Amino acid sequence: MTHPMTRDALAIRHVPFEDLGLLEPLLRARGFRTSYLDVPVEPVTPEAALEPDLLVVLGGPIGVYETEAYPFLGAERAAVAARVQAGRPTLGVCLGAQLVAAALGADVVATGRKEIGYAPLTLTAEGRDTVEGRDTVEGRDTAEGHDPVLAPLDGVRVLHWHGDQFAIPEGAVRLAETPGFPNQAFAIGSHVLGLQFHLEADHTQIERWLVGHAHELASAGIDPAGIRSDAAAYGPALAEAARRTFDRWLDQSLGAVRP
Repeated sequence: MTHPMTRDALAIRHVPFEDLGLLEPLLRARGFRTSYLDVPVEPVTPEAALEPDLLVVLGGPIGVYETEAYPFLGAERAAVAARVQAGRPTLGVCLGAQLVAAALGADVVATGRKEIGYAPLTLTAEGRDTVEGRDTVEGRDTAEGHDPVLAPLDGVRVLHWHGDQFAIPEGAVRLAETPGFPNQAFAIGSHVLGLQFHLEADHTQIERWLVGHAHELASAGIDPAGIRSDAAAYGPALAEAARRTFDRWLDQSLGAVRP
């Protein structure tokens, strides 16, 4: 069944190879037009962030706090803040999740260590069970229950690629953890989801990541051959779990009907 192209999804992108990946065909199947705003070279405003039906803020190899080196981050953070405060559906991935957290007043810091590669994710009790999130957008203070969106990921090896860590924003629910990084995902009601890991990454395109992050891998002493091998071994199962997870969140945040 084909849906009319009546809704828009905008992805804020920082580097070309960290794109919507697995999420893009899911959105198109639901009748979305997808487009990119390459924020390092294109202006981002609160108005631009508020306009689309869905905003996805993607990852990148810089830190939220590096505003002196990368001034566009200040405008991007303001645009994301306008979006989440308006209660509009927003998905943040890695740097994107850190921007969402920072926009909500939570700290984002460099940890001095790296978590790179495919490794298991553990859901918190709230992540496994029905979640009670508090919605404080625009002065509202109402409890909102919603299904365990990340349930398909419990124990699954996901792709990690970060060294920074966000604190859980006030009013958000912590959903997932790993031994070295206890804050891996958070949700605010059904309209905001922040993921520290790369659920969107297509394992068949992992070579783009290995080349794009070659310097970081070398600096961290990580052999790209290991990530390449793990992508082939764990990528297909992760892709299926990712699709199920995104479908759950899209159903809740957008009320979208599956094809």
